[in-house]
Amino acid sequence: MYNLIAVLILIVCVLLILIVLVQNSKGGGLAANFSAANTIMGARRSADFLEKATWTLASTLLVLSLLASIAIPKVREESERSLIEDQLENAIDPERLPAFPTATPEQTEDNAENNQE
Repeated sequence: MYNLIAVLILIVCVLLILIVLVQNSKGGGLAANFSAANTIMGARRSADFLEKATWTLASTLLVLSLLASIAIPKVREESERSLIEDQLENAIDPERLPAFPTATPEQTEDNAENNQE
């Protein structure tokens, strides 16, 4: 569903770019190519059509963007966790480790001499 909405957004964006480029901010553009004002797609009607098409495409883009934000695929939370969080949760608490008696090298030499006697 998300991929379909993304493709529709791209199509609407391209159409919106084309419609805006056809318009001229000073009343020219596609509307200036027609000389008679009372023809079917005359100067006034083509400007009205282009303006309506621009607003329609802009509102369609807004709606599709909102739908895309709702339809974003949800990834399991476990795969989104970072490696640092995993290491923190799996870390061994040093206070819970068993305390093994360790001898210093001096004590080891003294024990070795006492054992030889």
